[in-house]
Amino acid sequence: MTLSFMDAGVLIQVVRGNEAISETTLDVIYAADRKLASSFYLLLEVLPKAQYNQRNKESQFYQFFSELVTVWATDWEVIHKEAERQSRLYGLGAMDALHIAAALSVRADEFVTAERADRSIFRTPDIRVVSSRPKPVPILP
Repeated sequence: MTLSFMDAGVLIQVVRGNEAISETTLDVIYAADRKLASSFYLLLEVLPKAQYNQRNKESQFYQFFSELVTVWATDWEVIHKEAERQSRLYGLGAMDALHIAAALSVRADEFVTAERADRSIFRTPDIRVVSSRPKPVPILP
C-alpha cells in the first residue's frame, strides 16, 4: 500500500480543472492501492478561501478529502525544522517546504503535486515527487 501525500494543487485540479484532468486526478486519489496522508497546512491552504468566497461545492470536496485521509502529520516541531532544511538546501518556497516536511514526518512514500517537473519542489531527493498532470501528447509532424 502506497502512502501518498497530496499537494494543494492536486485538490484544486479536481474542483477547478477541466473534466479530463479532474477524472485523472480523482483516479490518483481513489486508487485502491493508496492511503492518503495530509496536514493542517494543506487544508489551511485551500479550505478557508473557498469558504470565504462561498464556493460551497469546492469547500465540500476539501472536507470530503480530509475524511479520506488516514494519516495526519502532527509533529509540528519536526515539520518546522525539516521545512527550514528543505527550503535552505533545495530552494523550496515556504508552503512547498512545509508540505514536503509534513510528508516526510509521516514517512509518506510519495508526494503528489500538480506542479510541472521544472518547479523547485522536484529538487528534493528526500521523497519521490510525482506529478498528477496528464502526460503531454506528442504532436507528430
